[in-house]
Amino acid sequence: MANNFLIVVDMQNDFVDGALGTAEAQAIAGAVVEHARSFDGTVVFTKDTHGDDYASTQEGRNLPVPHCIRGTQGWELIPALEDVRAEHDATVFEKPTFGSLELAQRLVAQNDANPIDSIELCGLCTDICVVSNALTIKAHLPEIPLIVNPMLCAGVTPAAHEAALATMRSCQVNVLDA
Repeated sequence: MANNFLIVVDMQNDFVDGALGTAEAQAIAGAVVEHARSFDGTVVFTKDTHGDDYASTQEGRNLPVPHCIRGTQGWELIPALEDVRAEHDATVFEKPTFGSLELAQRLVAQNDANPIDSIELCGLCTDICVVSNALTIKAHLPEIPLIVNPMLCAGVTPAAHEAALATMRSCQVNVLDA
């Protein structure tokens, strides 16, 4: 039996139709939900997570748009993905920065206990958190096939999305053909 993982990155209200939402994020939401619901393997989620001190952080100074503040509606997964998370009793990694070291370390421990066949990432934003998590995981598990489907990701802009896909291809992430 295959041991595959799907990492659904930051599909939160603020990134879909909230403070930092985009039409591109809204356009992929339904397909991400269906993929997560039907995935044959372990599904886990990440949530961008900030506190009330967001404005005083380096990210807050560089991106002065409060978002994904723990406990707010914008911080929550979009409702259909929250349903999938609950159905699977899936793990959620709250991450205060773009990439999750905790997620990568947990995947290493999982791989040591039961070798992982593949890891797939999807979600938001391709050019920030998807690429950061992909490269963090790749650094920790260089021999595990790492997959990104561009049709299940959206960037801050279409050009930034494409640039991140090119970066991941250069780093030997298997970016599927669109």
